[in-house]
Amino acid sequence: MSRQQIRSDSMAGRAVLVTGGSNGIGRATALGLAGMGADVAIIGRNPGRAQDAAREIQQVGSGRVDVFVGDLSDQAQVRRLAAEVLDRLDRIDVLINNVGGYWNTRHITADGLERTFAINHLAPFLLTNLLLERLTGSAPARVVMVSSNAQSLGRVAFDDLQGEQNYSGARAYNQSKLANLLFNYELARRLPASAVTANALHPGMVSTSFGAGDPGTVQRLMVPILRPFMKSPTGGAATSIQLASSPELTGVTGRFFVNGKPRRSSERSYDEAAGRRLWRLSADLVGLTTTT
Repeated sequence: MSRQQIRSDSMAGRAVLVTGGSNGIGRATALGLAGMGADVAIIGRNPGRAQDAAREIQQVGSGRVDVFVGDLSDQAQVRRLAAEVLDRLDRIDVLINNVGGYWNTRHITADGLERTFAINHLAPFLLTNLLLERLTGSAPARVVMVSSNAQSLGRVAFDDLQGEQNYSGARAYNQSKLANLLFNYELARRLPASAVTANALHPGMVSTSFGAGDPGTVQRLMVPILRPFMKSPTGGAATSIQLASSPELTGVTGRFFVNGKPRRSSERSYDEAAGRRLWRLSADLVGLTTTT
């Protein structure tokens, strides 16, 4: 999907927030939606890169562009970012939880949590819940979760969520991507589709710097070989843009999309008891109260 192809006014007047919007798929997603007339806000960790992305986004679209800077691995910063978003954005029509990462070795966040689980799952869980009232007030609104086909290999180790007993970068990543779907489906069950829909996607194999900071042996060996066959960030953003903007998806919720088409995800992802259990544990880990 080229930038020219997606340029229109179909998203004019709609406000979109993209996490990880300063680089890679997130940046391409923000550019695509800006080209459709949306007001676009991005969250990025690096101030310079975020401002650079904002300038490019401004050149593509005619809508408002907002930048929020913070580290989503730190729950205090997630809460600060949410407060800033609520202060500056009167409405949020689409929240795209795009940020994610892969670390081959175990890293601990400021909150004492394993970094993969903290960024890939707990950050979108906390941010979405903190912004949920604004999303509902902007109804019909959408939550878009960038997951991965790695979810099919994932198992949620409820007795070792933080990988304290047995850590593997691949296992932590696969678990986090399954957690994305369990959260997405549970969110869809909790919300009326007329107010907020929640859908997830696999962006495909995309040529970005993903995982480059702490790659595993397989990544180091295989990525250079596979890179010529990978999607560009623009190609990887296509399904995110579709889920954020397509009129045909109005009222569609609790689905998983691959290459723009609904697909069935792993059997584990549809385990409602596991979804509720993960929600409760996640709420405890981020300090949110929950009644179910």
